[in-house]
Amino acid sequence: MPADPASDAFAYVQTWREAFDQTGWWHSFELPGGRLIQGVSSLAAQKMRIGQFPIPEDLTGKRVLDIGTWDGWFAMEMERRGADVVAIDRWENPRFFEIRDLLGSRVDYRQMSVYDLDPNELGRFDIVLFMGVLYHLKHPLLALEKVCSVAKDLVAVESFVLKDRHRPGLGVEAHPLMEFYEGNEFGGEFDNWVAPTVPCLLGFCRSAGFARVELNNVHDFGAAVSCHRTWQPTTRALSPGAALKLIGAFHTDTGGINFSSTSSDDYVGCRVAAEGTELTLDSVEPEVGGYGSRPVFVGPVEGHWQVNFKLPPGLSPGWHPVRLRTPETESNAVEIAVDVPPRAESLEIRSACDGVNWRPFEISRKSGFASIWALGLPKNADRNNVKVSISGRRQITTFVGSPGPDGTTQINVQLTPGTPEGTQKVELQFGNTSAPAVAVEITT
Repeated sequence: MPADPASDAFAYVQTWREAFDQTGWWHSFELPGGRLIQGVSSLAAQKMRIGQFPIPEDLTGKRVLDIGTWDGWFAMEMERRGADVVAIDRWENPRFFEIRDLLGSRVDYRQMSVYDLDPNELGRFDIVLFMGVLYHLKHPLLALEKVCSVAKDLVAVESFVLKDRHRPGLGVEAHPLMEFYEGNEFGGEFDNWVAPTVPCLLGFCRSAGFARVELNNVHDFGAAVSCHRTWQPTTRALSPGAALKLIGAFHTDTGGINFSSTSSDDYVGCRVAAEGTELTLDSVEPEVGGYGSRPVFVGPVEGHWQVNFKLPPGLSPGWHPVRLRTPETESNAVEIAVDVPPRAESLEIRSACDGVNWRPFEISRKSGFASIWALGLPKNADRNNVKVSISGRRQITTFVGSPGPDGTTQINVQLTPGTPEGTQKVELQFGNTSAPAVAVEITT
């Protein structure tokens, strides 16, 4: 329900409370035979709200999720258009069951929180309605990430927004600001937590992992935003070319290639060679497994371009291709692992040597580096999950290659200070699997 944190908020809330007490309905419904259930929200207002978004009249074969369904008008409207609809709310509203029976609806109604959304349980939806909910949430950005995770295409976001008329003189519409309400300051309602400005709402949607975020409308009580999981289809034929070469993709925290779909803070870093091309935040379009994500950093790093972006929420477990696109060209693809467990049947250290002079089974503390060749490491072995120890002292893994034709993988490590001299044991661990230790000679 809309509310106003300005001076007239309490009067507004009192008005709708009185209307709600009289009818018991928030939504209005048109029943077969012409009967009208008149709720606090008029049919005209409901049709205006849904009409703000690019939702087709024919939704045959589409799945739709309605979050915070309340009495269920939007869910029933999506069903009327032919969609298979799931509607959720954090409380079980008896009015929903009543109207579902009156309309002969088959909408799947579930009592659950937005924070519990999981594509592995609910599946994915072509369209998600997230209308009139965001400002009721203590964790709005987390909620948007959860919503993004179950969406395949469009998410319709509508929320109350803070405007100049609510805080005269602050010019808040020009800044990504948000007010937080610890108690019932927002219209006397304890569960009205936040009031973002329009730029803040748009920034939240982009930061949640959506590729494209479009402002559709700003009305008296809020703003409507269309959030898309994919980039705008290009009308030009793009093919991988030397002008944009993706050298590698890695986890920005760990440097590895393994990611978690349940993390809110997994970011992908891409090392890019771009010949004669100036890359910017607005010109680069990253995607993983077909889902886009707006970059948060684009700039030169150590002689190459680097592009960082949020891992698109809701990816299924497995290997996913990473690509970048600009208006002129697209890159080659490299793969990252999402929720792939670190498992190996067995491990064996085939060889170890100094990383500078390559003397077998002899490592100089002066050079400070060692190279190891191991058999049995899988494709998702990386510098974060491959652990090398010398006489129980953990070393710093700097590089893990891909398995070669003979199945061996090269691992480079940097010796930690204090690694003892003499004959020492080199140990290798990946997940719960360890290789039998081998002896090396540590020299000065």
